[in-house]
Amino acid sequence: TRYLHTMYRITDPEKSRAFYEALGMEFRRDMDIVRGGEKEATNYFFGVPGQEEELELTLNHDGRTYDLGTGYGHIALAVDDLDETLEQLKSQGIEPEREPYRVREGGSRICFVRDPDEYRIELIDRSGK
Repeated sequence: TRYLHTMYRITDPEKSRAFYEALGMEFRRDMDIVRGGEKEATNYFFGVPGQEEELELTLNHDGRTYDLGTGYGHIALAVDDLDETLEQLKSQGIEPEREPYRVREGGSRICFVRDPDEYRIELIDRSGK
């Protein structure tokens, strides 16, 4: 068994791509899903450079909208320096939900941002600050 990817639905591929690239992920490929001669959806794959696992973002072309739902929590990314990462994101219009904090004494500093579809992304500081 090997973990491959996580998928969720998006509404604007260009905004999503800009967001995930701002987080340091690389766009790897896209793939159209065609059924009965009609393009039903497009999958966009992103990953962290040097890692195989991927995030699959799916745009359905039928105009459906989606509720975020109560079961989704977040995905987490480790960053080398949280303060530096937040400054870089701010320059691209991406703001944290709140200031960085620690869940427990001595634990890593964390912070959450939201992608263009309101999915929460946890950033975990690895700088030791």
